[in-house]
Amino acid sequence: MRILAFDIGGTNIKYAVCNEKYVLTQIQSVPTEASKGGQYIINKVLDIIDEFDDIDRIAISTAGQVDSENGIVVYATDNIPYYTGMMVKKMVESKTGIPTYVENDVNAAAVGEALFGAAKGCSDFICLTFGTGIGGAIYINNELYKGSNSSAAEFGHIVTHAGGRPCTCGGEGCYEQYASAKALTQAVEKVTGKELNGFQIFQKENIENREIRHQVDIWIDEIIIGLKSLICIFNPSLIVLSGGIMSEEYIIDLIDRKIYKELMDNFRNVKIVNTELGNNAGLLGVAYKASQIK
Repeated sequence: MRILAFDIGGTNIKYAVCNEKYVLTQIQSVPTEASKGGQYIINKVLDIIDEFDDIDRIAISTAGQVDSENGIVVYATDNIPYYTGMMVKKMVESKTGIPTYVENDVNAAAVGEALFGAAKGCSDFICLTFGTGIGGAIYINNELYKGSNSSAAEFGHIVTHAGGRPCTCGGEGCYEQYASAKALTQAVEKVTGKELNGFQIFQKENIENREIRHQVDIWIDEIIIGLKSLICIFNPSLIVLSGGIMSEEYIIDLIDRKIYKELMDNFRNVKIVNTELGNNAGLLGVAYKASQIK
């Protein structure tokens, strides 16, 4: 079976071909151009599909809250305008005739990590992805927990600063306005005047800059604020952190050094780890789900 898998994020659309052994090949990436809206993005996905032959399934992992049974984006913030309500599965299948599965990006990443990565063998864990925003997934008894209308685990929109910064969801003081990768790059630019991406911030010449290091440490404290709340709610044995910026060892090391001192004794069993699959977690997770289509 050949599955063409997509991972639609706020910055890039990653895609690859996955075989029956869940090996990814032909991994590529193009800019999302999210500001152009949902229809533009799906048209871009359809154009990419046209470049491939002999595809048996299409698998789409995407930002936004997703009703995976029907393949509909039930809600998306203004990070991707005009995406709410988009019937992605129907649009893709009507154009291609290929069975298609659609899932929220962090849910897909959690499935990937559960089957092939850092959470393999763990029946209960939570997953967070740090990028343009913060996404979440809840895995309980070897299954995703999605809530009453496919919208559970929007961790980026728990309020950590009442009356704080305005958020794309329409609220104020949301976690992702302080602890996302985007929040870090904005903070660094504000104090240094430099437009650095997440990877550049952690390059030696930058992370050794006192002003930049200070902003990184403040940002990690913001991450910890949210994690402490989630640990108290779910009492998980494992938390998997993903997103390109989370590959930096400095982040996990500092979280480890700080967070356990701030937790009640009976919550300190939690293990906080990095993704093992990196940017491929969502592709593998959604490809697996697509392979199960009857």
